Amino acid sequence: MSRVFNFSAGPACLPEEVLRQAAEEMLDWHGSGQSVMEMSHRGKEFISIAQQAEADLRDLLGIPAHYKVLFLQGGASLQFEMVPINLLRGKPIADYVNTGEWSKKAIKAAKNFCHVKVVASSEDKNFTYVPDVATWQLTAGAAYVHYTANETIGGVEFDFIPETGDVPLVCDMSSNILSRPIDVAKFGLIYAGAQKNIGPAGLTIVIVREDLVGQAQPKPPAMLDYKTHVDAESMYNTPPTYAIYIAGLVFQWLKRQGGVAAIEAKNVAKAQMLYDYLDSTDFYRNPVEKRFRSRMNVPFTLADPALDEEFLKGAKARGLVQLKGHRSVGGMRASIYNAMPIEGVAALIDYMKDFERQKG
Repeated sequence: MSRVFNFSAGPACLPEEVLRQAAEEMLDWHGSGQSVMEMSHRGKEFISIAQQAEADLRDLLGIPAHYKVLFLQGGASLQFEMVPINLLRGKPIADYVNTGEWSKKAIKAAKNFCHVKVVASSEDKNFTYVPDVATWQLTAGAAYVHYTANETIGGVEFDFIPETGDVPLVCDMSSNILSRPIDVAKFGLIYAGAQKNIGPAGLTIVIVREDLVGQAQPKPPAMLDYKTHVDAESMYNTPPTYAIYIAGLVFQWLKRQGGVAAIEAKNVAKAQMLYDYLDSTDFYRNPVEKRFRSRMNVPFTLADPALDEEFLKGAKARGLVQLKGHRSVGGMRASIYNAMPIEGVAALIDYMKDFERQKG
């Protein structure tokens, strides 16, 4: 069977080059006589893989030397809790921006540890925009300000980095990290689940400014303390070794594409193609304010929801899979992360046109 175009929101498609390289190295990594999955995480072979992955990620994002990079487990969901545990530093209030389902999950988790002040929300318009930063009611002396850069379910993406002065800025970048250049120095902490733009599920990237490490009050349990993982260079316990290896291959693939700026241009072109088509017809609709439409996740509805199942069945027959929208909102969603080729977006649009001609 030929490979399909996989529009899943995560775990998501990986670059075919990466999959082929991993297949070639499956039984024997670089003459070691073993698979990466079999290696000791403390052996020199795997240590070299992890070190190269970190070096390539630092290069791709321009991560300053005074930031630590961690390869952890638990997904973004664990970071919803590790962030307040480590970054409150005895302060009672943290500021959060609410732009959708993942913001709400982060807010709910943080409420177990502190007073959460929602300083801005787009719930009034069903999370279809990013609130104007001039309306944010930031708290002087807050422990940190948290936002979600891209809401995978609602398809809303920030097109700016908020300015928060001396208050550390924390960002969940799970679904758009490495899709566009960012200034890491503007953040106190960035976290991202890997299963969208980086690699397979099971790995979480944390990029944290070193002065924020080891300041938690009270001292957290070892596994929930960033200092534990910084001191052990992400090897306090057995890390997700194979996921780190694949992430490293993706980082090398990204560098071969020309880096983050080059992949951003491709992402802009893919998203523009799809949104231009959606805007040209009344048969499909995207609800998000144009300025804040996600380049990574494009939700859309059909004029007649009764056609949804038929649309999905026809798409699958054309090799276009995982287009069903999230269960909380319904409709459709096309996730077009870095690894989705422009040919996949073109094939989707061709199918959507054919379906509209038949059913419109």
